[in-house]
This record gives sequence, structure tokens and C-alpha cells, in this order.
Amino acid sequence: MVMPRVVHTAQALVDIVAEVPHLPNRGDNVNAATVNRYAGGAVTILLAAARLGANCAHAGAIGSGPNGDLIRQVLAAEGIDYGDDPVGGKDTGECFVMVEPSAERTFVTTYGAERDISAASLSRTTVQPADFVCVSGYSLYDPTKDPLLSYLEQLPSKARVVLDPGAPFAGFAPELRERMCAMTSVWTSNADEARDFSGADDLSRAMVAIADRLPDDAVVVVRDGEAGCQVLVDGEIVDCPGYPRTPVDTNGAGDTHTGAMLGLVARGMSWVDAAQSANGAGAIKVTRRGPSSAPNLAEVGGFLAQEGEESLAAKVAALG
Repeated sequence: MVMPRVVHTAQALVDIVAEVPHLPNRGDNVNAATVNRYAGGAVTILLAAARLGANCAHAGAIGSGPNGDLIRQVLAAEGIDYGDDPVGGKDTGECFVMVEPSAERTFVTTYGAERDISAASLSRTTVQPADFVCVSGYSLYDPTKDPLLSYLEQLPSKARVVLDPGAPFAGFAPELRERMCAMTSVWTSNADEARDFSGADDLSRAMVAIADRLPDDAVVVVRDGEAGCQVLVDGEIVDCPGYPRTPVDTNGAGDTHTGAMLGLVARGMSWVDAAQSANGAGAIKVTRRGPSSAPNLAEVGGFLAQEGEESLAAKVAALG
């Protein structure tokens, strides 16, 4: 049996991460303690899945300058395929990230070569039935919206589209939201995004409302910070408790959770076990700096064992 791949269609960016004592007031300045460059954006999800043993590919566009070189270097080092040639004459964009001592982060993002996609360029990464095809709500802005939707509507019928709606999705036109939801097999978001989209304050009601907008067999996963996450699968909502840690950097924590969960499901784990294990991956990540710091299979298994999750740790270890 061929293992499903985790394929990402969204933007691979370079994160320029500055640790600051606090955000400056408008017109003021603060001095950063450190500044580092990382491959981020869609790369974070792919790294998390690949480090748990999943086969992964990036279908989006990558630039031809130093930022694009960094993206390709990181993907290649992790054995992650990328399907398209470098975009000539244009580099990959950047996300400027300011991380405060509380581990809260603030973003400013630029557009670059990663936005130069077409349905044909995305299709150079071949998708097979049962593959997971990840979509970011941030790709549903122009100029990526129309080529992405065209591509998704041409996928094999059994390919599983994974939507991370992000903050923008609730504000999109109803027609766009309905078109995207009709193709979505897996919804993965944080609690605020789920509430904003559904209009329900209670998280369980929000998840049911989301599921009502998706195909009948869709899975809904909602993360709630250190509390963990909840999974709606086969009509039942299951609580997956978190593993609270004192964070040093929350940048990429949600993406690490998504990537780890998809990687484990691709390897045969149930949605509930995968989501619970991904809580462990996310807990490890927030104690590390940078968006590229997802743990590997042994680290996740060891963490779960230390937390008293012997049965789950054994399932993770069995995948090694």
C-alpha cells in the first residue's frame, strides 16, 4: 500500500524573526536581541510531517534569489519534493516576525515569487488519490485565488483537501467560502477562527456548524492553545488535552501541530491519536525558537512517554 503524501499548495516564505523586548509605539524604535532567517510559511507544515516519516511535497512557486535558495535547501535537506522550477527574475517573499518575551508574535508579510502560480504549475506536483493537499486561507486572495481554485477542482476525487482557513476566511464572500468548503475534507484551525467562521461562541457548537458546511465525511480539528485540541470525526467530538509548557516562541506552533497530525494520519494513525500526538509535537515546538524546529518521531514518542501516554507513545514508536 502506497503511503499518502502531504502536499502543500501555499506560500513558502522566509521568516525574518527578531526577538524584541516589546513592540515599539508608532514612530518609535526597539532593539532586537537576535535576528534570524528561517524557511517558513508552508515549509513549517511540511517539515513537521516529514520529520514524522511522511512523504511530502511543495507544489507552490519558489523564487530564484537567496530567499528561494534557502527554501530549496531546507526542503531538500528533509527529503521534501518541490515540483516547479525557480521563478526567474524574482525572489521569494519575506515575513517579518517580532517575537516578544511572552512568546507572542506579530507579522508583516511581503509578496514575491511565491504568488506566481497557475493551475498548470501546481499540477506539476502529481497528486494521487488519498493524498492530503493543504490549502491556506491566505492563498484565497488575488492573485493566487483563481488558479488555486481551478487546480483544486481538477484533483482526483479521493484526494483530501486540508483547509487551514486562517484569520481571513470568515471575512471572504459567502460564495468563495462555500466553494472552498465544498472541496474540504479536513478543516484545521484555531479556536478563534472556528468561532469567527461559525458565529458560535461555544467551541463544540462551532465545530458542528463547520462540519455542516463541509462534505459529510469531513474531519474538523480545532486547536485551543495549551488546552490542546478537539477533533470531530465520524460525528463525534473528542477532546485531546494539551501539554502546557512555558513558551519561548509560538511562531509555527499551529503549523507544527497540523503537519505532525497529517504526517501521522498519512502513516496510518487514527485522527484522534494523531491529533493527541500532535499536541505533544506542538508542546515541544513552543520551547524552541524558530518556525523550523518541529520534533522528529523519536522526540514525540519520548515526550508522550514522559507524559504518561505509554500506549500512544508505543504507537508512535511503532512507526519508526
